[in-house]
Amino acid sequence: MLFRRFKNCIKLNKYQTRTCCSSVEEPKGPSVKTPIPGPNSKKLQGELHKIHYSETIQLFINYVKSIGNYLVDADGNVILDTYTQISAAPLGYNHPELLKVFKNDDNLKRLINRPALGLFPGDDYPERVKNVFSQIAPCLPKIYLMMCGACANENAFKHMFVSYQLKKRGGRPFTEEEKTSAVLNKPPGCPNLTILSFHNAFLGRTFACLAATHSKFIQKVDLPSIDWPAAHFPIYKYPLEENMRENKEEDRKCLAEVEDLMAKYEKKGTPVAGVVVEPLQSEAGNYEASPKFFQQLQKIVKKNNAYLLFDEVQTGGGASGKFWFHEHFDLETPPDVITFAKKFQLGGYFHSEELTPDVPYRIFNTWMGDPGKLMLLEVIIKVMREQNLLETVQKAGKRLKCGLHQFESEFPNLVYSVRGVGTLLAFDAKDENMRNEFMKKLLNKGVLVGNCGYKGIRFRPALTFDESHVDIFLDKFREVLKEINNDCVRL
Repeated sequence: MLFRRFKNCIKLNKYQTRTCCSSVEEPKGPSVKTPIPGPNSKKLQGELHKIHYSETIQLFINYVKSIGNYLVDADGNVILDTYTQISAAPLGYNHPELLKVFKNDDNLKRLINRPALGLFPGDDYPERVKNVFSQIAPCLPKIYLMMCGACANENAFKHMFVSYQLKKRGGRPFTEEEKTSAVLNKPPGCPNLTILSFHNAFLGRTFACLAATHSKFIQKVDLPSIDWPAAHFPIYKYPLEENMRENKEEDRKCLAEVEDLMAKYEKKGTPVAGVVVEPLQSEAGNYEASPKFFQQLQKIVKKNNAYLLFDEVQTGGGASGKFWFHEHFDLETPPDVITFAKKFQLGGYFHSEELTPDVPYRIFNTWMGDPGKLMLLEVIIKVMREQNLLETVQKAGKRLKCGLHQFESEFPNLVYSVRGVGTLLAFDAKDENMRNEFMKKLLNKGVLVGNCGYKGIRFRPALTFDESHVDIFLDKFREVLKEINNDCVRL
């Protein structure tokens, strides 16, 4: 077996103590020379927009000068980045260990000769995959590598359907009717199966992923979709310790809805083959649920002979203080499938032995991962171990959350519902306009944050984001809160 079983899993937070959180020479703090976005960023956006729709672009970055937790934009502004490419830069910018990877001629040759890994992998590939992923496997024995989070989820859905039908057929070969009907998109070859997801979920922008996504209309409007069920995900009241009874009842109602929907879709002849859930609903609002909720959800899924998929695309890789977010839930057994991307630099998913395909080409594409990104991930894991970065996350997350709670007390009309784990934190503003004002003012003080939902601000910093960076953010945000509070008083 390639990877460790659940009960023998070795956690990454048992590292040796390190003396510093980063081996890079960072700026002492933000430095703002122009309004942000500045004139150079605006000029570049105009040039790009002539050939490519660019209204989503916030600013252009000088990636040569950016370092550690700091971006340098096209106008020379130095910005503390707490969002890191939507949670995808685990060591920040230009980490010296990553810069060495392609100075190695063997690695460089493996990078430029881009293999179709499903057919022609390199002779070093089996050992490299084993060495990298055996260190971080969530105690599931098998892995498929993909290019991104959406294609990881898309193929993981296919994987659950294939396994569900294989189990239903009892391993018998395909019938002629199944073969001929499949190419016409008709049953029995294309069975009427469904995936159950949750309201506010964001699973990706490919078609099956969008059918399981229920966050923002702009992601789905004008696009045809599939009749797949969606249950409500718990929306808790804060502070958690003062609303335990209400939040426990919220868990109960959401779990009851999952059971009802699975029964309803079974009765209408479109059974649920798999349930997909994010350990933390990042895009929709950083919504969290209790370990008890996930424990009970796993039991419901098993009772209905379906598979459970945890989407750890944004939460995996250490930012919760554990390498995998679902490790916080104390599950009896691992989920059946766990998808990943972002901090891993490539996409993919781990799966149980039971989900191993029975014939070739069931799950396949040209690239099947990226050997260059695998080389980077190998070094990222090494740095995480040597610099004990999970401990850095735990300390920084605790300090940041305490600071946000303090602002919640000092500015109760401005900061609400602080939530999250590790540095995967968020809070709400009064409304969307206030949230946008926070972000604008912070950016022009040299701090980049992310949004979530309709009035939330979320943090997705690098694993090297430590307590000193937290203090810089808190100082800048206090300035913003005081300015806005004074404006409100004058009004």
